[in-house]
Amino acid sequence: MKEIEISVKLGKELTADEIQTAAVKALGVSPKIKGQLRYRIMRRSIDARNDILYRYKVEVYKPDEVMDEYVLEEYKNVADAEPVIIIGAGPAGMFAALRLLMRGFKPVILERGKDVHQRKFDMAKLSKEGVVNPDSNYCFGEGGAGTFSDGKLYTRSSKRGDIREVLHQLVRFGADPTILLDAHPHIGSDRLPIVVENIRKCIIEHGGEYHF
Repeated sequence: MKEIEISVKLGKELTADEIQTAAVKALGVSPKIKGQLRYRIMRRSIDARNDILYRYKVEVYKPDEVMDEYVLEEYKNVADAEPVIIIGAGPAGMFAALRLLMRGFKPVILERGKDVHQRKFDMAKLSKEGVVNPDSNYCFGEGGAGTFSDGKLYTRSSKRGDIREVLHQLVRFGADPTILLDAHPHIGSDRLPIVVENIRKCIIEHGGEYHF
């Protein structure tokens, strides 16, 4: 395996032929086997220093090399399993519940605010009438503070570790697959409520509970 970098103009799609042509040179193999080379796009970022470009980091593999695919662990049916109480249906609470489903425990989520759909009405009153519901607003309620504010994904940790599990779960629940590639992934506040609602449906379908 070898990691290569390929740049293309912003708005232009990177093609398989371009990747495989670059892979032939990087791996030092015969052009005859170009079509047999496999690849995986790892990261995409924007370079605006001169001409605006997309810079791609790509892993390329020879035909005889193993390319492992990331597989998201499945959720278990936990209706009759040991319950674990989770306080809050923000990001930490939701992903703790999903991890519990993977491990065979029953998540029981307690949330002081309302579900993500009902929050919209309370925030409309806040913005139009100045009426604040202390338990249901931009900060409190299902999805947490970020659900209706922006949707950027980032971490302050200097040792992030493997974040693929979180990103793949977000895609499973409705986020755009580009978040798996982009250097600065962004779901968007227009799509986040649907993602949050789909997470809740999954947890309940597998035997977990929500109490608002």
